[in-house]
Amino acid sequence: MKTSNLETLAEFKDEFYGKNGTEKRDNLEEGYEKFKLGFMIHEARIQKGLTQEQLATKSGTTKSYISRIENNLKEVRFSTLQKIVELGLGGKLELAIKL
Repeated sequence: MKTSNLETLAEFKDEFYGKNGTEKRDNLEEGYEKFKLGFMIHEARIQKGLTQEQLATKSGTTKSYISRIENNLKEVRFSTLQKIVELGLGGKLELAIKL
């Protein structure tokens, strides 16, 4: 894959996945957001020294549910995410909308 003097990640995505709003680009961005959430939960759990089982118990869910979220195989409801972050990890969930 040869690039043509691209300088930013946005330029790369525009060239190889299309502009924002195209199906291919939207699929890329959606996949990244799912990956990012699973990765963030995994990293926070490790930082807290918790196993998936311990996090599940503290947040009122199951080990397999935590595993599926961390591996981006399961979409998580906002209320469940809030329990995982606040009850399970002792953190605070912040939500932002970027336009």
